[in-house]
Amino acid sequence: MAWQRPSVTARALRSAHNGFLLESQLARPSFPVSYHPPLSASTSQLRSQKRSASTYSPDSKIVAAKPLNLETMKTKVMRILPASPAYFSGTPQFIDDVLKLEKVQSKYAWLPTVPAGEAPRVSFIKYPEYKNRINEPVPAAKYRKLHRLLNRLNQIEPGKVPSEVKIAMKPFIRAGDARQQALVPKVPDDKGRARGVGRRKTSTATAWLVEGDGQVLINGKNIVQVFPRVHDRESALWPLRATNRLDKYNVFAITHGGGVTGQAEALTVALGKALMIHEPAMKPTLRQAGCVSTDARQVERKKHGHLKARKKPAWVRR
Repeated sequence: MAWQRPSVTARALRSAHNGFLLESQLARPSFPVSYHPPLSASTSQLRSQKRSASTYSPDSKIVAAKPLNLETMKTKVMRILPASPAYFSGTPQFIDDVLKLEKVQSKYAWLPTVPAGEAPRVSFIKYPEYKNRINEPVPAAKYRKLHRLLNRLNQIEPGKVPSEVKIAMKPFIRAGDARQQALVPKVPDDKGRARGVGRRKTSTATAWLVEGDGQVLINGKNIVQVFPRVHDRESALWPLRATNRLDKYNVFAITHGGGVTGQAEALTVALGKALMIHEPAMKPTLRQAGCVSTDARQVERKKHGHLKARKKPAWVRR
């Protein structure tokens, strides 16, 4: 019954065909294969020596190659190298100057120094002059770093300053040093007037001070009309009040720009400078009272999205 199934019949025919193919392959004549025994290490070494000896002759001489003449060789520059390592920075000349001064400072850091007050009086170039010279956008804060390096080199003991330090500092010293000359003190003019200028924010004040009985005119008006608030009037005349000179000088001033408070504080500095011309001995008192130094603070700008400079709108959920 099993031989009647088609799958069993196909399997039997396939096995018979495979057996016939195997018998035909075995009946073919086989070619003899030559057998080579493995070579020993000594045999292979002997063959390599014979091979090398066949190419070597004792009459041949070893000749060195001709030396290269770099002058006659044609070399092609692949890319142009910049002259300064800081070429790709925004301020290459400034960085080169700083690196040069730092190198000189580190080289002679062991030399003795003197205090800053006893160092030789040297006037270095100002920030605008240096910026125009190198024609690079150098920030003021970075130039102060350069100025500190120059001051540090200037503090080396004068008798032991190397020539390399002098050469490194020479490009930064102003010609016709004004600090080496004696400072001429300011004096009142032929009419007995002393002039002082003061600034605060965007306000500017110019004051003339003469000996008198205490009259004050500002922009051709009385001080009460210009400064209605008592605080502003006291601020404007604070240099005279701090030195008890309210009834000894007459004040003529011109103010413009800014607001009332800014003009009053600008007039404070102007009167302080004018009073120092009349009485130079009052400088410590005026400086202690804050009548000489200019307040450099400015109004902070308003930002977009803010109500004022820093005030933000109230937060709401929606």
